[in-house]
Amino acid sequence: MSGHAAELSRGERFGFGANWKRFLALVDEDRIARARTSLSASLAAPDLNGKRFLDAGCGSGLFSLAALRLGATVVSFDYDPASVACAEELRRRFAGEGSGWTIREGSVLDESFLAALGTFDIVYSWGVLHHTGALWTAVDLAAGRVGPGGSLVIAIYNDQGPVSRRWLAVKTAYNRLPRALRFLVVVPSFAVLWGPRFAIETLRLHPGRAWREYATTSRGMSPWRDVVDWVGGLPFEVARPDEVVAYCARRGFEPRSVTTQGRGHGCNEFVFRRARQEV
Repeated sequence: MSGHAAELSRGERFGFGANWKRFLALVDEDRIARARTSLSASLAAPDLNGKRFLDAGCGSGLFSLAALRLGATVVSFDYDPASVACAEELRRRFAGEGSGWTIREGSVLDESFLAALGTFDIVYSWGVLHHTGALWTAVDLAAGRVGPGGSLVIAIYNDQGPVSRRWLAVKTAYNRLPRALRFLVVVPSFAVLWGPRFAIETLRLHPGRAWREYATTSRGMSPWRDVVDWVGGLPFEVARPDEVVAYCARRGFEPRSVTTQGRGHGCNEFVFRRARQEV
């Protein structure tokens, strides 16, 4: 049994790839365009022509595809074999072999694997590094793949203190339950995450608007798949925005854009630029 499969069987890891597999049915040119727009906005770049792009923990592969459509040469990898299969399926459907998109199975914690990939103009790891079980090592190794003058784009769960510890208990309970009983955790969690919003929108005579518009405001993603991902997502680590900025600064990275969640849950988003080496 592989390390990934063993972690799943012990309830130590969520099956992200299985969740992404269900998302694939929703991917169409409209969602790809939204992902492309989101990625372009994050990098403040109209295109990525001539750039090497590494998607560390590619999940569904949607943002690898977006980078490809923006003109980059893309290398994607994921620790979850099912996520690798998702990315391969998106490549088959929307890009094809020989498109400049390479997909591998591997871990961001595997230093020799990463070193063999080389360096990149952009290293992108959105909502991944906090699921490794070794957050700061993962940040360090991902940052090490950024070439001089390149960009590091990461999103890391916000540290909410005691609230984050309660969510860790929820996630642990979800993964330890038999699959048929996991709804006992998902349903009440869904009520906590979306109930207040539904209530407010109903009072304002716009019931369900945020749910319907989610794909246009959330990087082209699916609200239900994101709920399941959030509730089940183990391993689970968090960090304060200032911790992430300070950690990356010590490694020669300057923050170009920081978007935080305040006191809320979810990911703080960071775009860093690596200093160019002196000639």
